[in-house]
Amino acid sequence: MKIASLIAALSATVALTALGQEGVVQEVKHGAKKAGETIKDGLETAGEKTKETAKTVGKKTKETAETVGEKTKETGEAVARKTKETVNGAGEKATAETTQKTHHKSRKAASKAKAQTTEEQTTDRDSNTPVPSPTP
Repeated sequence: MKIASLIAALSATVALTALGQEGVVQEVKHGAKKAGETIKDGLETAGEKTKETAKTVGKKTKETAETVGEKTKETGEAVARKTKETVNGAGEKATAETTQKTHHKSRKAASKAKAQTTEEQTTDRDSNTPVPSPTP
């Protein structure tokens, strides 16, 4: 009977060990499956976040490009306007200077002519007056 008890005890031990290992194997499988699902969920979330970030970056880049384009256009228009004002102002200034110079030269010539005429008249008066005779 000792042998039968020993065999029964041994069989029970093997059976319990087999059942215990089966439980451990099931736990490991379950844990691995859960870990795989967690990783999958994390990757999906990361993919979604990356996609959202890419859309946001694209949108911001487009807005920035539009703003830069508008500012460049405004700057170009301002430069063109200032250049036109400068050219027009320079033309008006040149015209004003030319008019002033012409007026000045004209007045100077008129004064010179007047002085010359006055001098000639004085000379003519002197020659028209009878010269007093040296003998009385």
